[in-house]
Amino acid sequence: MRKLIMWNLITIDGYFEGTRNWDLPWHEQVWGEELERISLEQLESADLLLFGRVTYEGMAAYWQTSQGKIADYMNSLPKVVCSRTLQAAAWNNTILVKDNIAGEVAKLKQQGKGNMFVFGSANLSNTLMNEGLFDEYRLGIAPVINGNGRLLFSGGLKSQGLELLETRPLSNGCVILRYQKKG
Repeated sequence: MRKLIMWNLITIDGYFEGTRNWDLPWHEQVWGEELERISLEQLESADLLLFGRVTYEGMAAYWQTSQGKIADYMNSLPKVVCSRTLQAAAWNNTILVKDNIAGEVAKLKQQGKGNMFVFGSANLSNTLMNEGLFDEYRLGIAPVINGNGRLLFSGGLKSQGLELLETRPLSNGCVILRYQKKG
């Protein structure tokens, strides 16, 4: 059975994005050899990537023209985009899910043996959190107070107890936190 894992870089004050889509200046501040190695480890363990529409469109636009090991994984791994408005999914190895998103994700968890990652995708993540579908949360906390933008964990989420699995400080001040559901 696949594990569903959230991976996001956020600021200390909880923002995963600035006031506009893809406003992510703290990504540049924390990117380096350590975070690249962590990204590769995660992609090597993955057999499916899951995105909401906005993240899918940005990732597709970026990775389809990029080169390197991470780009190779991003372009070759199977992907699912969850969107009620998107009409087609043209990025290599992508299928589109329009309805019953939580039910379809639950089915996808049963079908594989590797990890299934959600990157970005706050709206999709909120839906999956409220359905109790995430097995693990991995957050990179950037040493930045952004002050405004889009919060990763917005209002309306159901309470969930989590257990700390790992704390990994990076030399650039970023801290990777890994949590799993309690029980």
